[in-house]
Amino acid sequence: MSGTLTSLTDAVVPLAAEAEVTGLGWLKDTAAFALADGSVLLAKPDGASHRSAAHPEGAILVAACDGKRLLTGGDDGRIAATGPDGATATVAEAKGGAWIDALALHASGAFAYAAGRTVTARDDKGRSKTFEAPSTARGLAFAAKGYRLAVAHYGGATLWYPNLDAKPEMLDWKGSHLDVTWSPDGRFVVTSMQENSLHGWRLAPDRGHMRMSGYAAKPRSTSWSFGGAWLATSGADAAVIWPFDSKEGPTGKPPRECGLRHSRVTRVAFHPSVNVLAIGYEDGCVLLVRFEDGAELLVRRATPGADVTALAWNGRGGQLAFGCRDGSAGLLTLSA
Repeated sequence: MSGTLTSLTDAVVPLAAEAEVTGLGWLKDTAAFALADGSVLLAKPDGASHRSAAHPEGAILVAACDGKRLLTGGDDGRIAATGPDGATATVAEAKGGAWIDALALHASGAFAYAAGRTVTARDDKGRSKTFEAPSTARGLAFAAKGYRLAVAHYGGATLWYPNLDAKPEMLDWKGSHLDVTWSPDGRFVVTSMQENSLHGWRLAPDRGHMRMSGYAAKPRSTSWSFGGAWLATSGADAAVIWPFDSKEGPTGKPPRECGLRHSRVTRVAFHPSVNVLAIGYEDGCVLLVRFEDGAELLVRRATPGADVTALAWNGRGGQLAFGCRDGSAGLLTLSA
């Protein structure tokens, strides 16, 4: 670790989530933790908290947040929306109560969810469209403007315009694709893969392929820098950060690494307005790393069995929340 390491641990407000944290988002100044026991923990920066029974008869498997509401998908086949006051409502249900495998939410209010091969997209006016993926849909992501949806599945990814009659476009690459993300400028689509790698496509001008490998584990967490020039990823003993500041993306370019430790990175989250990366590890440690010079700030010391499962900045970047597999969690306030 860097010799510049200093500590912010005394500024962290600890929370007892009491169940594995499976998702996390900020509803203005309220952190919303989606929990494996089916509830949502809503917490203020001073530690005041209350719970909402979003899925009283099931576990929360996936979650997405747009700053106004936390959407959660469970093994009860429901999509629930929880607001900062704890009010919860069912907004969609999968046919036959099938498990919700993936979930995406856009700032416009549109959302999409997958149950098996069936992908359902609902726009901000409540109109729904469905699409049958070639195999189980494992990951969903909206493009920046919200008109197009990327779907990760076995054999590649599919790009779909839910509100148009155009045929979905298949991006082929052999193997099992798990998660998917769009670059902020819409030029690249990147998936994580079962084979401990990432795969990407340049959408213009040539649909060229980009393979990013060398991971010790599956890179299940990704985060774009605020300008979209860098993509941070988990899956190694440091955060691996790929350059996307040219039309070729990372092709032929090595990644940068930061936050090297003797523990695997499980979650990454770029600050929304500066090049500072929050990194969570499987030993429970949380670091902030300044990208330019690698200077490190310790947010949480390693805690055996408390691997970090969720990490999120609030919209202004003054607060960071984290959640762990053992039900521990915390809030860091850097500025009011």
